Amino acid sequence: MSRPAGAWRHHPQHRGHMWATSPAFRRQLVLLRTLLPPHPAAGSSSSASSSSSLRFRAMASSAVYEADAEAVIRRITPPLDRARHKGQAGKIAVIGGCREYTGAPYFAAISALKVGADLSHVFCTKDAATVIKSYSPELIVHPILEESYSVRDDERVSVSSKILTEVAKWMERFDCIVVGPGLGRDSFLLDCVGNIMKHARQANIPTVVDGDGLFLVTNNPGLVEGNPLAILTPNVYEYKRLVQKVLNCDINQEAASEQLTTLCQKIGGVTIMRKGKEDLISDGKTVTQVSMFGSPRRCGGQGDILAGSVAVFSSWAQQFVLANEQPTDKRVNPMTLGCIAGSLLLRKAASLAFQKNKRSTVTTDIIELLGKSLEDICPAEH
Repeated sequence: MSRPAGAWRHHPQHRGHMWATSPAFRRQLVLLRTLLPPHPAAGSSSSASSSSSLRFRAMASSAVYEADAEAVIRRITPPLDRARHKGQAGKIAVIGGCREYTGAPYFAAISALKVGADLSHVFCTKDAATVIKSYSPELIVHPILEESYSVRDDERVSVSSKILTEVAKWMERFDCIVVGPGLGRDSFLLDCVGNIMKHARQANIPTVVDGDGLFLVTNNPGLVEGNPLAILTPNVYEYKRLVQKVLNCDINQEAASEQLTTLCQKIGGVTIMRKGKEDLISDGKTVTQVSMFGSPRRCGGQGDILAGSVAVFSSWAQQFVLANEQPTDKRVNPMTLGCIAGSLLLRKAASLAFQKNKRSTVTTDIIELLGKSLEDICPAEH
């Protein structure tokens, strides 16, 4: 049975059917319709491709919604307006980078620029700063973080306070921060970053948590508990540790979507993107997925690309939702939209990179195709 464009295709199955007929589902349906382009005329070649922003499909015993991610990207990506000034398309900061890991924060920060952010900052340790600066002059690098080996015990309180003060001077300028790429697991550094996350939350700055930031959050879930502007992007191993810590159980693949929903609810308010063959995304209310195949090449760094991309799209989605002037309790979750958009763009860029480079594909090859991938979906107007 055909459905109008903008509707969710419904296939009843067990509890998935109960959820799909619930008031919460219907409210989300109405909200997500606002993200779609106008319904194409009958017979239009685009009618099939621009169906719904999120289409229902049954998976196990829970409802999962396959995202029409291209439609989401088209709606939330801001136009290139000549009247805009520097910074209006996004100001992103990456909190990460230590003497062992300099590539990850660079990948995340440069990806944010390649997607379309105007400014991208990196807050890292002094040892990492010069290296990251040498990768690209496009990034604004702040060498202010410290690790235990460089701080005496009697200096820790004062140094930690100084670091937070320095970051706080910049925080309200940012549209989103990314915490974790290349952060490492030094105890003093993690404590300092935990304080930065608390400050970002007080300032209502969306926060994407990836890499070693997830190690920090897994050991201290209170850093994101009840924060609707927090996004966690765990891979299979990070997700396993998070489930074991928060739910005190092992991963249940047969009820993956239900377990993801429960995890979001248990932490309270956060959005989680469980990365994998299909990226599963939940805010504790609905579960969506992006399943477009990307690349069989699993070179390191793709998660960093995703984190930077999600940061930009989430900030754009937030601007889009706020511009629609919907009541707060009726707004679609912009963090979910940012995850959907970031997931698809990475997969598309990875696919293009693999077509060209095959086994030799590396992260920088994918980054260079982010712009083309976005242009193919959402052409810039001249």
